[in-house]
Amino acid sequence: MQTAILQTGRPPEFTPEVIIQAGQELRDAGRNITGFALRQKIGGGNPGRLKQVWNEYLASQSVDKAEPVAELPIEVAEEIAMVTKNLTDRLYLLAVELNDKAVKAAERRVAEVVKAADDQREQVGRELADASSTVDDLEAKMNSARAESAELEIRLTEAQAISQAQAVDLAKLRERLELTEQNAKVATSQHVAELEQLRTALAEQKQVQHSLTAERDSARMETGKVREELAHVSGQLEMMKTQAEQLMKAIGGHPPQTKKPPKNLTSGTKGKEDEND
Repeated sequence: MQTAILQTGRPPEFTPEVIIQAGQELRDAGRNITGFALRQKIGGGNPGRLKQVWNEYLASQSVDKAEPVAELPIEVAEEIAMVTKNLTDRLYLLAVELNDKAVKAAERRVAEVVKAADDQREQVGRELADASSTVDDLEAKMNSARAESAELEIRLTEAQAISQAQAVDLAKLRERLELTEQNAKVATSQHVAELEQLRTALAEQKQVQHSLTAERDSARMETGKVREELAHVSGQLEMMKTQAEQLMKAIGGHPPQTKKPPKNLTSGTKGKEDEND
């Protein structure tokens, strides 16, 4: 018996062979074979379709294949007709026996149907239990996902706030950096100008120092000459004083008083000498 496949407008996700193999593995493992168990085993599919494919597979294994019954030959039929009269009693007994067997077979069939119905009811109960468990798992996962989503939203909001604050701080830092760069440029320009001024002043100072050094050397030379002349004049004065005293002694008079050099000349010359020294 071929397994029927439900048409839902699009090809099924899993073939009957895959579904039957999954059911056999569940049966070998001693697990209940439900639509949700099959779905969990193969990783997807409609639980109703999966269970239907499995039930049709089980039905194909339990139904005996009907074989055609050959008709009786004419000779046999005539022979039966000839002995029918003699076998009426036996046929009656046989009919009773067959009826008894039919009744018992019907009872067994009814019992099997009832048992199958009970099994089906139990199967449905197990499937409902599996479905309820699956729904609970899905609800738990959904609640967890909602909690994670809410947490992610909070973290996103915080991250956006931090990012905005960092952007404001960055803008302020850029403004301060630009202002610092401008001040640094102005200070650099000022330092360069001051450095040029210092260089010019230093050059002028060196020139003045050089000029003063020449003047000092000239003053020292002039001072030496004045000292020599002064020493020479002083020697002459002393010699003239001595001659005058000798002359006065010789004529018996008082020696003339010699004029002392003016204090201004002596002090001025000395002060100039001190300055040159």
